[in-house]
Amino acid sequence: MKKLFTTAALGLALVAGAHAQAWPSKPVTLLVPFPPGGSTDTVARAMGAALGKTFNQTFIVDNKAGATGTIGAAQVKRSAPDGYTFLVTSLGPLVIAPHLIKSMPYDALKDFDPITVLVQAPNVLVVPAASPYKTVAEVIGHLKSQPGKMTFASSGNGSSDHLTAELFWQETGTSGLHIPYKGGGPAISDLLGAQVEASFQNVNAVLQHIKAGKLRALAVTGAKRAAVLPDVPTLAEAGVKNADVYSWQAVVAPKGLPADVRSKFHEALLAALHDPQVQQQFTAVGLEVVGNTPAQFAAFQASEFARWKKVIETGKITAD
Repeated sequence: MKKLFTTAALGLALVAGAHAQAWPSKPVTLLVPFPPGGSTDTVARAMGAALGKTFNQTFIVDNKAGATGTIGAAQVKRSAPDGYTFLVTSLGPLVIAPHLIKSMPYDALKDFDPITVLVQAPNVLVVPAASPYKTVAEVIGHLKSQPGKMTFASSGNGSSDHLTAELFWQETGTSGLHIPYKGGGPAISDLLGAQVEASFQNVNAVLQHIKAGKLRALAVTGAKRAAVLPDVPTLAEAGVKNADVYSWQAVVAPKGLPADVRSKFHEALLAALHDPQVQQQFTAVGLEVVGNTPAQFAAFQASEFARWKKVIETGKITAD
């Protein structure tokens, strides 16, 4: 009897092992909660291509935009935690939208299993090439002399570029005039045409315009200078403390992902991030590879969640 039990247990173990090794046995969906062409979409497609080679399986990027990323995130929350649907997202749906949208369709801190932060990038304070402002001190001086008048473009209410401006005003005791656009493209277009005076844009979104001399970079929001803009000071170097900001892209799964699948997927993501071709693709536009552990990501998300909650409440910011 004992031998029979042992044989049965061994058989079950072999079946379980075979099941674990089988993942992924069919196409995997990387859902991006934004339109094609943006930073998150670009990162997801690069990772999908690398993962496809690793597993000899198809990784499909599915764009489900709307409601500042929360529609796509909610769809992933409702998906089966079987390793065939993941959310590749920016910080918005995970740490910003929960403080702006009254009826959230998910709990950002409880309804997902964190996998890893893929990349991060500082924002950069830019002004049109013809702007009279050449330093952060000059911008602050202008904001103090004429409160609430200097225009700052953003890709929308509650976006990373909007909240960076709000944080900048809060830390310098100033106020500007926020001009929200429907996306980064239109905001940058009006910035290039000097329709607006300044903006805190993702460095990868405006790097080409800075290098072409169409925009002037005054400061980056990172803890250290950006490798792609070595001559541009950080905000801290320019005298503005407590305003280090990074936009970031990360991967989460529906809550309940099997531990073996999470481990296998996490390992493959890190290998992809450190593939020279992928690294070159990211670093060339100013993205910094992160690739942290699920536990580190969870702690980071919690700290970012609390930080942006405070900025949003202090600034009385709404999603309208």
